[in-house]
Amino acid sequence: MDAVILNGIGKTYDDGTVQAVRDVSFSVRRGELFGLIGPDGAGKTSIFRMLTTLLLPDAGTASVEGYDVVRDYKAIRGRVGYMPGRFSLYQDLTVEENLNFFAMLFGTTIEENYDLVKDIYVQLEPFRTRRAGKLSGGMKQKLALCCALIHKPSVMFLDEPTTGVDPVSRKEFWEMLKRLKAQDITILVSTPYMDEAMLCDRIALIQGGRILSIDTPGDIVRSYPDTLFAVRSADMYRLLRDMESYQATSSCFAFGEYLHVTFGNEALPDTSRLRTYLADHGHDDIEIRTIEPTIEDCFIRLMKP
Repeated sequence: MDAVILNGIGKTYDDGTVQAVRDVSFSVRRGELFGLIGPDGAGKTSIFRMLTTLLLPDAGTASVEGYDVVRDYKAIRGRVGYMPGRFSLYQDLTVEENLNFFAMLFGTTIEENYDLVKDIYVQLEPFRTRRAGKLSGGMKQKLALCCALIHKPSVMFLDEPTTGVDPVSRKEFWEMLKRLKAQDITILVSTPYMDEAMLCDRIALIQGGRILSIDTPGDIVRSYPDTLFAVRSADMYRLLRDMESYQATSSCFAFGEYLHVTFGNEALPDTSRLRTYLADHGHDDIEIRTIEPTIEDCFIRLMKP
């Protein structure tokens, strides 16, 4: 049986004027690391809050470990761990006091489930008497994960856990998730970082409260239908304007130091003609080459009306 199932879930705010989640359906397998990938305001947090019984859905149904999120909310709360996007532990309590408090809430102790949090807690142990509010961003993140794990949940919901965290701590955090997955914990993680999508077993791309695509990261990238080109010149601002005006251009957007460009039905366009066009428009230091698409390229293509 799937660990998490959503059927047509919807959520509105402000008396129905703001539709945050629109007819969302997907399932998460037991023991899977599933990513909900999308920008701020896409509906990720609303979905997680409904699945953890903090919000009531306005439409559709959902279940976690076979329990209905409306009818069986008490059973779900005892079986899931939730790490919200903002640090929400008690700032004035120490590391050890926060962890003991959450263990007590679930009728357990640190010692009883120490093996589950050991790999994370050993990094916190030197700071166990420090107040949570005085920890670094990465250490706060580790403490929040420990508190969410201390009652040995079967499903974990991690809402944008690496937002605002340095690259080293981000890498460490994902390594911790891999170790937790090896212990048969189902993990749902939301993130706006497209590079983190590749670290999940499967992902759902979401925008405007709607699911755009659900598949493995590799299959989503392989489904990209066009040949993708990276184009640059000495004047990138003017290049963007001129590439958008080029008759054969199907899509064009800025991506770091390059423009990522597709040409629709022209899978392999005449690049010499494109070079001539750009040179005639005053561009120099022109570079045109084919590249492999990324998750972000796929996301942008799916967002197009």
